[in-house]
Amino acid sequence: MTAIDLVFLVAYFIAVGGIGYWSSKYSQKNSRAYFLGGSSIGWMPIGASLFASNISAEHLIGLAGSGASSGLAVGQFEWIACFMLLLLGWLFAPFYVRSGVFTMPEFIEKRFNSESRKYLSAISLVAYIFTKISVAVFAGALVLETVLGWNIWVGAIFLVVATGIYTIFGGLRAVIFTDFMQSFVLIGGGIALTAIAISQLGGLGAMFEQTNPGNFNLWKPATHPEYPWIGILLGTPIIGIWYWCTDQQNVQRTLAAEDLERARAATIYAGFLKLLPIFIFVLPGVVGGLLFPDAPTMELYPRMLNELLPPGIKGLVVAGVLAALMSSLSSVFNSSSTLAVIDFYKEGRPNASERELVVAGQIATVILVLISLLWLPLINVMSNQLYVYIQSVQAYIAPPITVVFLVGIFWKRASGKAAFITLISGFILGAVRLVVELAVKAKWITWKPLVIYGSINYLYFAILLFIISILILVFVSLRTAASSQRKLSMFRASEEELNKYAGSSQERKRNVFLSVFLSVIVLAFWLIFSPIIFSSS
Repeated sequence: MTAIDLVFLVAYFIAVGGIGYWSSKYSQKNSRAYFLGGSSIGWMPIGASLFASNISAEHLIGLAGSGASSGLAVGQFEWIACFMLLLLGWLFAPFYVRSGVFTMPEFIEKRFNSESRKYLSAISLVAYIFTKISVAVFAGALVLETVLGWNIWVGAIFLVVATGIYTIFGGLRAVIFTDFMQSFVLIGGGIALTAIAISQLGGLGAMFEQTNPGNFNLWKPATHPEYPWIGILLGTPIIGIWYWCTDQQNVQRTLAAEDLERARAATIYAGFLKLLPIFIFVLPGVVGGLLFPDAPTMELYPRMLNELLPPGIKGLVVAGVLAALMSSLSSVFNSSSTLAVIDFYKEGRPNASERELVVAGQIATVILVLISLLWLPLINVMSNQLYVYIQSVQAYIAPPITVVFLVGIFWKRASGKAAFITLISGFILGAVRLVVELAVKAKWITWKPLVIYGSINYLYFAILLFIISILILVFVSLRTAASSQRKLSMFRASEEELNKYAGSSQERKRNVFLSVFLSVIVLAFWLIFSPIIFSSS
């Protein structure tokens, strides 16, 4: 790192600190200002925040590594996310805005019952702590050690504490506006690394000559171990609906919009940004695999940063990596504190003042920062395989949650007892699958039925668990009392009721046009990056 690189890094941290300080002045007013930004934030910052909070340091490392080993196929998750974001804006957001909730578990209670709310709150907090926080700290520490040469402990502690400070005082507004700034840094850094890597290889012509054409084909055989096309088309949306449309971290941002059309515009903008990762994060991995064929996949991205980037540009790209880490961590801190306060603290103290709720949120964030620091001693014992297992956990917890939200919206007869049983049974089946998978890979289990159960592709398992969860929900619902009409009226939004939350008709027409345009672009990319153009050789 040269002096000019350090200037970029210092400028980045000053900007983050300034945004956090500015946001803190507004966020202390009341709980809605702290947890939902006062529901007065514009569509562009929210859309950028949806994008930036999704792209963490482990995302960069994982996408580049997958690009080197399997080509562009991992990009399917990014482009299918475009449709999931449209689904959030057009299907789910009207219900969330109408119900006036702070959290997704709170929404589930309005539709079903308090037991389902408590389960979803608890499982969300556990998932955030043991997957998102742990993996983010692990990947961030790896980048800091490899690229900056910082002591792994000092660097990780500094980033976790710095992120915690502006999240504690600034609330969701600070998270969204720092994400807004960080998204530009992240995209700029990705473009720079992509351009330099391709140039080092000899240009686009050399890239196409040296790469197996099959690496540019998104559609892999149905028997592919990682990205089978049937699993991609049917399994990925199941996980995507859970992640983009029902997970607190993402939905909380749309609730910060001024009205429904601005919330939709934010999801559409985020959808357009999700077109980029395959070109600025996955493609560099494909090129990096040619430039550094001996580099382990987990170390490829940090090595590219270290060896390809000239002074100045390196500072910009490293700032982008730090932006990815900090935006992801800040999102988890803020969403987790919201769940802890609204779904647990406020339930125990229903008469708590607005100021008390804000302070409780700040204390909850401090606790989460401390939990993040406690993960640091485990960094050295986290193997690459454990990293992969943690990333795949979402396929085992997503299907029953997706079913409960989807069926709950479309079927009035779905009952509260059925929702709770579906969530619990789905969790047990997913947990058993994870344990069996680990045991099969360790050769501890040889009984063929369990070997099959633990070896099936995780996307296919997500489809299977989704179907089983639907059957459980329908079966139990038909044998239990339906939700009351009063509860359904609190949850369902008629067009008349939504009018007071809607934006202008001109905004709606614009959103319809841009949604169709985004969908056409994704379909065109699917056609271009297919066997029709790129066949395996």
